[in-house]
Amino acid sequence: METTNNLTKKIFYGDISVWVIFLLLICCSLIEVFSATSTLAYRQENIWVPIMRHASFLFGGFLLILGLSHTHYRFFSLAILLLPVAIVMLVATFFIGVGSHDAYRFLSLFGIQFQPSEFGKLACVIYVAFLLSKRRKLSNDRVFKLILWGVSPVCLLILPFNLSTFILLTAVCLLMMFIGQIPYRKLIKLTLVLLALGTVAVTLLYLIPPETVNKYMRRASTWQNRVIRFVDPKTEQDSKTYLLPSDDDYQIIHAKAAIAGGGLFGKGPGRSEQRDFLPQAFSDFIFAIIIEELGVVGGFCVLLLYLMLMVRVGVIAKKCEKLFPRYLVVGCGLLIVLQALLHMAVNVDMGPVTGQPLPLISRGGTSTMLTCVYIGIILSVSHFGAGMSEMDEDEEEDEEEMETEADSEKNPIFAVESSVSER
Repeated sequence: METTNNLTKKIFYGDISVWVIFLLLICCSLIEVFSATSTLAYRQENIWVPIMRHASFLFGGFLLILGLSHTHYRFFSLAILLLPVAIVMLVATFFIGVGSHDAYRFLSLFGIQFQPSEFGKLACVIYVAFLLSKRRKLSNDRVFKLILWGVSPVCLLILPFNLSTFILLTAVCLLMMFIGQIPYRKLIKLTLVLLALGTVAVTLLYLIPPETVNKYMRRASTWQNRVIRFVDPKTEQDSKTYLLPSDDDYQIIHAKAAIAGGGLFGKGPGRSEQRDFLPQAFSDFIFAIIIEELGVVGGFCVLLLYLMLMVRVGVIAKKCEKLFPRYLVVGCGLLIVLQALLHMAVNVDMGPVTGQPLPLISRGGTSTMLTCVYIGIILSVSHFGAGMSEMDEDEEEDEEEMETEADSEKNPIFAVESSVSER
């Protein structure tokens, strides 16, 4: 038994609470994705193909986490070189991008499709954390300008493909700068400029005729429909009947039906009805399926897991003595948790429809693997930066025992005192 415990401690580095949260989330993912992929399973000769594909990504992500948790956090600073690579990939997406749902977000390399925006998010978080850690050597103005010059190209290149990812990444970078004690005056000015530009963009989308937008800015027409639906939703007086096959509210109506049908404790795993009608039930709207099958209680438990992850990230950051791991772990935690909250808000109709998956639960290749990278970084920082592994405590106890034995050999009086105290 003791041998098994020692082996486990050598394999699972990092904060045990983060490991437990990760395992609970992937267990929920396997159950709910298996249920929600019914529309994909019936098209296959083998109904297990969709879930096996998803399980393979989760297993690959698990192995990736094991490797990253054993890697010292100082090597992650080299990932700032990923920033120019991400910019090149995002530029290439404009010309050779692969289309999906009226948006060219993917690149295909040797038959493997991936989203460059996910790599851009990772690069920006590491880049911002690295610069914030240099505040003692560089002035605040210098750090602020370098962050803007590095992050802005990535955000602007992501904007045409995925507005919600642009907003998410911008919010995370602003919060990291706030936590990194960049002067509030600079952050307030930047935030006001972004809000002003956003207000102008939303106003234009609301006022410009749909025919014009659809003709010259095809992707923007999707944003326009979502903005109009959210700003000016249909009321009972406007329409008493929804034409679901062609209505713009198709997704959100079925999501509401799933949530309403779930009640307090849900229908039970695998008993969802809306999974056969709700587009992207296994990805963009999986939280609605979770509530339908597990109820409000199950949905709250999933929300609680993400909040607990953010709490643990805060504890890890507080215990870090060096700045780079502190800001790095905060950035990774914010990316995961804010994306989860955004996904949940959309599913309960608290925001316009977006394409943000639920981290570690939704079906998806690039998103799943990159989320596992964030978890691996968090575990690495918790072990090497905060010293929160159980193995660290055991090693400290062994070192204390060795020091005591050495003192006993050098000092006979100390040895006698220790033997008397033991008796």
